[in-house]
Amino acid sequence: MAALHELTTIEDWQHTLEQSNEQAVLVMKHSTTCPKSADAWEEFQAAVKEADEKKAAFVFVKVIESRPISQQIAEDIGVKHESPQALLIKNKKVSWDTSHMNITKQAIQDAVRA
Repeated sequence: MAALHELTTIEDWQHTLEQSNEQAVLVMKHSTTCPKSADAWEEFQAAVKEADEKKAAFVFVKVIESRPISQQIAEDIGVKHESPQALLIKNKKVSWDTSHMNITKQAIQDAVRA
């Protein structure tokens, strides 16, 4: 099982972006008030439970509670914000992204394996 970390500061995000130079990072943007995001969150957590932490690091940001971080992520990686949204980042670039009902355990596992 891989560890799961919440991004709560811009510094957390900057560290995570730098970390992507050494290891893939799967970022989950999660809204705590949206039913679709709740479904995607369950899929994300299921993927994390079965993930090999050597393949990727797993982080999440609560988009309402941590809006500045969510906005900084979109700005830094050049991908329009959506919620829920999953982004696989390698070498500071997005190598895979999806949103809403396309966030599934299988899709995440496939992206991390690629």
